[in-house]
Amino acid sequence: MKKLIICMATLCLTGVAFAQEGKHGWQVELKKLAFDLTNTEVKHAQDYQGFSDARLTSDSQTSVRGAWDSIADYHTTHFVWNNELWMDYGRTKIRPVEGDTITNENADRILAQTGYTQRLWKVNDFLGGFEAGPFATVGYQTEFTKPHHANRTRVWRGTAGAKLFDGKYLKKLYVALVGERDLTYNPHANKLAWEAALELEAPVREGVKFKTGALFRDYLNESHRQPNDLDWEFVADARLDVEVYKNLFVAPFISYYTAQGKYVAPRGENVYVGVSVSFSHIFVAAK
Repeated sequence: MKKLIICMATLCLTGVAFAQEGKHGWQVELKKLAFDLTNTEVKHAQDYQGFSDARLTSDSQTSVRGAWDSIADYHTTHFVWNNELWMDYGRTKIRPVEGDTITNENADRILAQTGYTQRLWKVNDFLGGFEAGPFATVGYQTEFTKPHHANRTRVWRGTAGAKLFDGKYLKKLYVALVGERDLTYNPHANKLAWEAALELEAPVREGVKFKTGALFRDYLNESHRQPNDLDWEFVADARLDVEVYKNLFVAPFISYYTAQGKYVAPRGENVYVGVSVSFSHIFVAAK
C-alpha cells in the first residue's frame, strides 16, 4: 500500500514545479470592446396592416448593446496582481404602429475588481499547461441606470479560494467562498455564498478562436431577508472569434443566464444570441 501511494504521488507530481518561470511585468490589455446594433425602420405600417408581409406591417425598432472588458495585471515570480473593469449595456427601443414607444434594457452591469493570486505551482504537461495557487479578490458591482421597477444594484464582493490559471487552453478554473455587502436595499445585508467558474480558449484554425466560460454562485446565508434574494445563479457564454483585420473580430455568440429566487417559484432565464463586432489590443505585454 505504501508503494502504491508513493507511485501515485510521483505520477501526480510529474510535470509539476514551483512557479518560478512564466510571465513577468505588466500586462495591460483591452480584452474586448464589442458593439452590436440592429435597426428596423418601417414607414406607413398602419396602411398595410391587412397585408401578410411582415416587412410592411412590423413595428420599427432599434437594438444596441456594447461591452468593455479590460485588465491591468502585474506578474512577478511569486504572485499576480489582477485588476479588471467589465462594463455591459444594452437597450431595445420599440416604436409600435399604434401606441407609445417602449424601451427595455437587456443588459446593464459595471464590475470593477482587484485581486491577488499566488503563483504556487506550474503544470507543464497536462491540458497544455497552467499555473495554480490560492487567490483573493475585492470588487464592486453596480449599474449605469436605475431600473424603473427596482433600486440600482450596489454590491461589494470579496472572494477567496483556489485557482488554476494562465494556461494555453485553461484560462481560469476556481472554487471560492464569497462574502457580499449588499447596499441595494434597506436594510443593507451581508451575504455568504460559494462559487465556481471556468474559462476555456482554443484555436480552431488560423485567425479563428473558440472561447467559452461559465460561473455558478450558490447563496448560503443572508443577514436580512429581501424579496429579491437569490437562491443561486448560473451564467454561461460561448463565442467564435473570427479575425477579419488585425485585431478586429466578428463573433457569433450565445449567452445564457438563469437564476432561482428564494421566494419565487419559477426559475428565471435569459438567452441572448447574436453576432458582434469586437476589437482587442494588448497595450503592454508581460514577458
